[in-house]
Amino acid sequence: MNNIDDEVAQRRAKLAQLRSLGNAFPNDFRRNVLTAELHQAYGELDAEQLETKAVRVQVAGRLMSKRMMGKVSFGHIQDVSGRIQLFLQSDGVADYRQLMKQLDVGDIIGANGSVFKTNKGELTVRVDEIRVLTKALRPLPEKFHGLTDQEMRYRQRYLDLAINDSTRRTFRLRTKIVNFIRRFMEQRDFLEVETPMMQSIPGGALARPFQTHHNALDMDLYLRVAPELNLKRLVVGGLERVFEINRNFRNEGISTQHNPEFTMLEFYQAYADYLDLMDLTEQMLREMATQVLGGPVVEYQGESFDLSRAFTRLTLKQAILRQHPQLSDQDIDDLNHLRRFSEERAVALQPEYGIGKIQLEIFEKTVEDSLREPTYITEYPVEVSPLSRRNDNDATVSDRFELFIAGSEIANGFSELNDPEDQAERFRNQVSALEAGDQEAMRYDADYICALEHGLPPTAGEGVGIDRLVMLFTDSPSIRDVILFPQMRPRS
Repeated sequence: MNNIDDEVAQRRAKLAQLRSLGNAFPNDFRRNVLTAELHQAYGELDAEQLETKAVRVQVAGRLMSKRMMGKVSFGHIQDVSGRIQLFLQSDGVADYRQLMKQLDVGDIIGANGSVFKTNKGELTVRVDEIRVLTKALRPLPEKFHGLTDQEMRYRQRYLDLAINDSTRRTFRLRTKIVNFIRRFMEQRDFLEVETPMMQSIPGGALARPFQTHHNALDMDLYLRVAPELNLKRLVVGGLERVFEINRNFRNEGISTQHNPEFTMLEFYQAYADYLDLMDLTEQMLREMATQVLGGPVVEYQGESFDLSRAFTRLTLKQAILRQHPQLSDQDIDDLNHLRRFSEERAVALQPEYGIGKIQLEIFEKTVEDSLREPTYITEYPVEVSPLSRRNDNDATVSDRFELFIAGSEIANGFSELNDPEDQAERFRNQVSALEAGDQEAMRYDADYICALEHGLPPTAGEGVGIDRLVMLFTDSPSIRDVILFPQMRPRS
C-alpha cells in the first residue's frame, strides 16, 4: 500500500469512528465572521487592546495545517476570504488529545473561540470548541508531492483552488472584469439580452460547429458559434443597443489561445460605425485596467502595456508590408507573387484561395505574433469578412478591425452589412465554399436575409474575447488558466 492509500485508509477509519458517535456530516454550525473580516477589524490592534475587547467568534473553513506541540496545538483554516490561525490547548478544549487525533489537514471544521494575538503578533482564534463538519477522506496533494502537474490542476480544479492563492485571485479578477463590462455597457444604454445557444442554422462566424439532435422535433441542431445574427435581428426590431455575455462553441483545435467552449462579449450599436467602436473599446480597456488593476499598465509575461496610450492603427496591408519590407504595394495585390511568397515561408494555401484569403493567411501566420503593443488592424478583405460592410472607397476591403495585444486577438468588430442583396450573395459564396470542403464556411440563412429586407439601420458590432482578456489582465500564459473547467481529453 502506498502512502496515499494508507492515508485514505486511516481517514476512513476516523470517519467510521465519527459515524459511531452520531451524525458525521452535521449541518447545524453557523459561522458568524469571515477570516478577512477579522484581519481587517483587529489586525492592527495590539495584544492588550484585543484582550480588553474579548471578541468571541465562530469561524469555519478547511484545515490547511496542523502542528501539535504537547499540550498545545496550532493550525490554520482557510475560508473564501483567506486564512487565520487557530490555537488549542489541553485545558481549554474538551477531549483535546482525542480530538487532535481525529483532525486531518483538509477537513472542514467549525470552531468557537476568542480572538487574540500571539507573542509573534499573529492574529489567532483561541479555540474552546471545535467540530469536524466534513471529513476529508483524501489528503490535499501537497502533503506528498504537491499539485505540480499542470494538467492535473486543470482536471481537478477544486484542488487547485484549495491550494493555490494565485488561482483564486485569477478567478476573482475574472468576475470583476465581467462585472465591469456589464456596468460599462449599461451606463451607455446597452440592453443586456440572451439569445439561443441551439440553432437550426449555425452562423455569425467562420467556424466549424458542434452538431446535436433534438429527439422530440426530430431535427438536427447546432451549438452556436456566435450570437451575431440573432443580435442583429434585435436591432432590426428596434433594440438599437444590445449586448450579450455569451458562451460560444466551436469544433476546432485546442491550444493556449483556444478552447472549444469560450466566453465572449458581443454588442451592437445602431447609427455607429467601426471607428466608433474602436474608440469605445479603447476607452473600455483603459477604464477596466484602472478600476480592476488600479492603473492603466498591464503586466503580461514579462512585457508592460500602457493602455493609457493611443492604440496603434494599421490596415492589414500596412501590417504585412511593415513586417515584410521586401514586398511592394504592387506585390501585395499580385496573386501569383503572393503564392510564391507564401510558399517560401511555408504558409499553406488551398488552390481556391483568392488574393484576400492569401493576404489573411500571410498576416495570421507571419505578422500577428509581432503585434505586441495594442494595435488595431483594419480593412480586412471582403473575401474573408462575409458579414462586414464594404468600404466606400475600396470595395475589395471591409470596414472591419481586429484588436491585438501581446500578439493575441482580443476583439473583432465591423460596420455591419445591412444590404440584403449583398448579404445574400455573400451567403451563396459561403455555401459554395462549404460544398467545396470548407467546414468553417457559413450556411445560407434565409430568415436573416428576410430580417435585413425589413431594414437594419446603419449599425456597428463587435465581439470581445473575455477569456483572452482575462489572460492578459491576470498574466496567464494559457486560456486553460482562466477557464474553471477547460476541455480536456479523457484520461486513458
